[in-house]
Amino acid sequence: MQGSTRYDVVVVGAGILGLATARQLLLARPQLRLAVLDKEAQIATHQTGHNSGVVHSGIYYAPGSLKARLCTAGKAALERYVAERGLPYERCGKLIVALDDRELPRLAELERRAIANGVRGLRMLDDEELREVEPHAAGIRALHAPETGITDYRAVTAAFADDVREAGAELHLATAVTALTERDGTVVVETTGGDFAASALVACAGLQADRLAALGGTRPAVQIVPFRGDYYTLKPPARTLVNGLLYPVPDPAFPFLGVHFTRMTNGRVIAGPNAVPALARERYGRADVDLRDLRSTLGFRGFWRFARRHYRFGAGEVWRDVVKRAYVRDMQRYLPAINAADVEFGPSGIRAQALGRDGTLVDDFVLERTGRQLHVLNAPSPAATASLAIAEHLATQAEGLLA
Repeated sequence: MQGSTRYDVVVVGAGILGLATARQLLLARPQLRLAVLDKEAQIATHQTGHNSGVVHSGIYYAPGSLKARLCTAGKAALERYVAERGLPYERCGKLIVALDDRELPRLAELERRAIANGVRGLRMLDDEELREVEPHAAGIRALHAPETGITDYRAVTAAFADDVREAGAELHLATAVTALTERDGTVVVETTGGDFAASALVACAGLQADRLAALGGTRPAVQIVPFRGDYYTLKPPARTLVNGLLYPVPDPAFPFLGVHFTRMTNGRVIAGPNAVPALARERYGRADVDLRDLRSTLGFRGFWRFARRHYRFGAGEVWRDVVKRAYVRDMQRYLPAINAADVEFGPSGIRAQALGRDGTLVDDFVLERTGRQLHVLNAPSPAATASLAIAEHLATQAEGLLA
């Protein structure tokens, strides 16, 4: 440990969750010696920086789950924060549309969950009422959540970073963790920028979460399998076809919501994402490959068990990813007026999806404590919405390590 710089807490990950956690720790203990590390040269490089900006209300999540509890609390805290900081925010509302009678039981289940989770302002609309909200939408019934909003999560994360710096903490970017060891009540974090020693480590490593946990000496029960999501962007004349957020009724077998329409704070409207296995965790082109990441996925039995169970779903997603007209046809089911000339290829993102060894897609947040280390092993949507609530949850646990 000779030559190490000593801290109370080291946070790994300068995305929205890592910086929110660092901020919360400093609010609770202003004198804390804290450092945030990230291997990238900029904050919010990966999942945070590719987020569509939706501030979720808590409709989809099983009542009582960590997701449900933290989404509700996190949304309220985030709304207060963006108002205080003057950050972009709009309550544009969300419409979840059933296209036929077969989807009505699932829509009713979403309503039940939403009520149990305390979502406010909900209304079930018939076909005429839903078109008062979204005049160009198809569907026979819809669940309307008027308090669902949109924000700019890059701007939110930048504000968190400012808060952390102003509180006296350090941000070490372009600093990759290479080893983690624990001895004598201290976590030693070896990095490309030198060694850091701390009483506690909090890891919010997103797409690298399982690997960082493995560096810390544990064998996580889940593995990150990356799924790429591609969006199309509506050209300016077609943006008037969507007033807010237009979503399908999701398949309960998957944590993916299906192709949907999202109005963003910059005025753009995007359609997507699909969900296809990515050949690299942190490269965003369709043909980009990282051999280490590919070997990791293909060598994981849980992936093959998932693939055998859901190959039809996967084949459909890949087909829509490759064939634009198939993607557009899926959009037209919900927005019949749209056509291929109205859309152009837009941004892509990669979701850090945890899979169990049995091939189960892990839907809830997964947080694991090992010694003096706290690892966030799964934090999919609505993690950005819930970031301040997750941060409070993590900070409370981290403070226990410092007592």
